[in-house]
Amino acid sequence: MIGVSACLIGCNCRYDGKNKKNRELIKLIKFENIFPVCPETSGGLSVPREPASITGGDGFDVLDGNAKVTGISGSDKTDAFIKGAYITLKHLRIHDIKHCVLKAKSPSCGIAKKMPLHPLANGSGELTGVTAALLMRRGIIVENI
Repeated sequence: MIGVSACLIGCNCRYDGKNKKNRELIKLIKFENIFPVCPETSGGLSVPREPASITGGDGFDVLDGNAKVTGISGSDKTDAFIKGAYITLKHLRIHDIKHCVLKAKSPSCGIAKKMPLHPLANGSGELTGVTAALLMRRGIIVENI
């Protein structure tokens, strides 16, 4: 079983109330058992919600208390992002999932560099998100699409 960002399989859970359905990914994993994850909604954020970004570092820095996640209005979303990351980790551990394909360029799920483990993976060049950072620290393979 693998974890997959829920927005990549068509769930309307993104900040804008939409999804980023990736038909190629769905075809590729159609025979796999997948476990959809959305750390931001798991952390209590609504759909839709204001866009957010990490300020003062990356997801690793957020986990270490050295950076924050803020909405475009300046509101602090850090606690929700951290809570969602830990809930996601808990669910992955319950299902013994050691591999996740997550949405690139996300303050939760993005990773900063290419991780060439998946034929559709790409390097976003963006900061590593809070959930991606936590999962990597805990030994879970994380890829971005």
